[in-house]
Amino acid sequence: MIVTMNSKEVLKRRAEARFRQEERALDGRKAMTEYEAQVLAIREKTARLKALRLAKEAQAQNEEPPPKTKVWPLKNRGNR
Repeated sequence: MIVTMNSKEVLKRRAEARFRQEERALDGRKAMTEYEAQVLAIREKTARLKALRLAKEAQAQNEEPPPKTKVWPLKNRGNR
């Protein structure tokens, strides 16, 4: 059995196939844009956290350590 399609059906199928292909390409571009935005946000956050850490370490190095106090042991008061 041979199935033939008229030219309108052929054109319609081609147009639908082209539409699906363009739709997939658009979805791919959207996904790539979202991925790149996420990567950029992560890099910015990492840079901010690194700057905070370095500032904290620099501040800790510049501060004087607290004075050491000598701790005397408690005397045994049970002998009195």
